[in-house]
Amino acid sequence: GGFSPRRGQNMNKGANEINMKRRLQRLCSCALLCALLLAALPLPAAAASTGFSDVPATHWAADEIRRAGELGLFQGDSRGRFGLGNSMTRGAFAVVLCRLFGWEMETPETGSYTDNQDTSAWYYSAVETAYAHGAVTDQTDAFRPNDAITREEVAVMLVRAMGYGTIAGLTQELDQPFTDVSTNVGYITMAYELGVISGTSDTTFSPDKTATREQAAVMLMRVYDKYFQASLERTGIVSSAEGLTDLTGYTTVAVAAQRMIYAGGTKLITTMEDEAVSAVRSAAKAAGAVQLLYVSGTGTALKDSAGSTASLLADAVKAGGYDGLFLDVAQLGMKQMRSFTTLVEALHKDLGDKLLYVMVEAPAWSGQPYDGYDYAALAQAADKLVARLAPYVQEVEGFPVAPQEPLEEVYYALAELKEQVGGEKLSLLLTTTGSLWTGGKEAGTLTAAQIQELRQSLFTEEYYSGRYACAYLTDASEEELRVAWYLDGTAVAQRARMAAFFGVEELCFSDLSSMAAYEDYDLLEGLN
Repeated sequence: GGFSPRRGQNMNKGANEINMKRRLQRLCSCALLCALLLAALPLPAAAASTGFSDVPATHWAADEIRRAGELGLFQGDSRGRFGLGNSMTRGAFAVVLCRLFGWEMETPETGSYTDNQDTSAWYYSAVETAYAHGAVTDQTDAFRPNDAITREEVAVMLVRAMGYGTIAGLTQELDQPFTDVSTNVGYITMAYELGVISGTSDTTFSPDKTATREQAAVMLMRVYDKYFQASLERTGIVSSAEGLTDLTGYTTVAVAAQRMIYAGGTKLITTMEDEAVSAVRSAAKAAGAVQLLYVSGTGTALKDSAGSTASLLADAVKAGGYDGLFLDVAQLGMKQMRSFTTLVEALHKDLGDKLLYVMVEAPAWSGQPYDGYDYAALAQAADKLVARLAPYVQEVEGFPVAPQEPLEEVYYALAELKEQVGGEKLSLLLTTTGSLWTGGKEAGTLTAAQIQELRQSLFTEEYYSGRYACAYLTDASEEELRVAWYLDGTAVAQRARMAAFFGVEELCFSDLSSMAAYEDYDLLEGLN
């Protein structure tokens, strides 16, 4: 038996070859698997999740940096690095500011600053463009493009870029949130109230501290989300079926069908004919809008007991098959606050799962303030508080300045109300009618149709006030100067942006039946 040594050697050789092949197969399989894994998960992992190799997915600003990169605001260096932790220069911030606002680049032959004269410099056009749009000023001769930008400078440039410089100048008169801010107080206060910047502690801002690239990215994305992406729901009040067209796009429609009065007890009187009510409700149903019964009144209607009045209103809502109530009791004083609050609390109970909207007179920076509204208590009981701003009237060298819901008043009112009730509970009322002034005196309210007629007049000049974000017409064809103030599409968009900064999710239009008369001047053209 046995086998020859030669044969044994051959068998060992064959076994070794088989084992070698198996090892090679395993190595090839491992290599292939690694290649597949590497293809599925390219390295470094930070670059895969944030777009930049030096920004880990776990970094506090990772999401904002990723989004800013996707929008093209920031570009990495040749190695794909973001520059995490590096200071942002003033020149670089001017560049990203231009990208954010999409400004057409300006390249004048001569720069506006002594140190911005090289037209081939990478920051030259950005600095000049920021200057042309008011984001920076010529208060100093030098721009210092290569200096690290401070947190204060970021706040100022952002506020000015949004066109809020005038409001910021007024804001310096208000209480400020930080104890270490002594210059540009209004700008920093406004940037903080709008949620664009944060403090370094509860009471400090550290204005002279340089801003890093990631801090700049976060602040820019906060502006992007509110200023450019504001998407607010639309509610409208309808007092007439005349001129009413398609209500598509409105989530809620309030039908002004009844008024609340006191005549030995609270009573409801009809303010819209049944046929008109039916037409309005049909249009609202076709648009898929929630339908509210809008009931207006004055303080005298609060004389009856809250329980009795609430029961009357709740019964009217249920009898009409409405989805809820929109209650508007105007211009209440301090003595009526408790009665109104008690009524709203009773309505909350009686309406059950139906909606409750409550109109309130907003805090006023200028104009007539009304203190009969306990905002916090009302917000607890109501689904939405609709803020109505006080009329704003000034005279400048004989010219009547009476903008509808001026932007500075919108800012003040929402800043005050957000502190008390939160933005998600608020809706901002916008006036769809205009005000006419003749010889410096108020001459009445203009319907949308009348505004349109004036706009088309050969004797009328049309203007837009950037200070108040409001349109106005002047007519010098008569012996006395006529001026009409009203909101246009640009003005509505500006108010929507401001509201979005405060977390407001809804705009309320005062008269939907007049909207169609604007024709080519669509009030909603600037809304998403």
